[in-house]
Amino acid sequence: MRARIDVSEIEAQTKIRAKYLRALENEEWDLLPGTTFVRSFLRTYAQALGLDDKALVDEYRRLYEQPNDTDHQPVMSAPRRAHPRSSASTTRASRGYVIAVGAISVLIVLLLWSLLSGTGGKSASPKSGTTSAQRTHAHGRHRSSATPSAGSRAANAASRVALSLNPSAPVYVCLIGDNAQKRIPGLIIQPPYKPVTYHATHFDITLGNNAVTMYIDGKPMTVPPSASAIGYSITSSGAHTLAASQQPTCK
Repeated sequence: MRARIDVSEIEAQTKIRAKYLRALENEEWDLLPGTTFVRSFLRTYAQALGLDDKALVDEYRRLYEQPNDTDHQPVMSAPRRAHPRSSASTTRASRGYVIAVGAISVLIVLLLWSLLSGTGGKSASPKSGTTSAQRTHAHGRHRSSATPSAGSRAANAASRVALSLNPSAPVYVCLIGDNAQKRIPGLIIQPPYKPVTYHATHFDITLGNNAVTMYIDGKPMTVPPSASAIGYSITSSGAHTLAASQQPTCK
């Protein structure tokens, strides 16, 4: 809405039906075909709007995709079979096992005490603290890079320009948008013509004649008569005439 992009334009650009785009906007996931389609639609929609598609898909996975039920089921160990021993031999084996375990436990406690009272215990705390700080710093850096700030989004929206054409007679048009994308790839448009509003931070346009009115951010601009093709560079600051050598050809 801030970029003044119509749903029909995004639908034509991304090939995603308008009802699915609205479902994405409203987070109505049950109206979409499935999680695979949701991730694909989110990625395509974000790229069309110039957003971070990976961050949006990751956030959707974290908040809305649930793990399978089998992921929560504990692993059950097989029941032990009773060994056919007499009660007396079992008791003696158990006592020997307890004594052995007790002796090993005493040795482990003595070893840990000697390590903690020596130099190992002194260096453990700073190392742990440093690692925790590094993890915190890395986590913060990841969050700040994944989500664009509100200021940057507002600046991007403010620098975009809306352009539409209304021909009064047949006129050749070559319209180039951001990233050299051909929005009108060298076609002749004529009445009756349903105007389409294009959005970009910069347009280059070549007109075969002046039989057209350009609407820049909703404001009409009349093209002056010319004996040759007319070219403009259009940004949010306005339209500037292009020399013949700078005019796009869409070839």
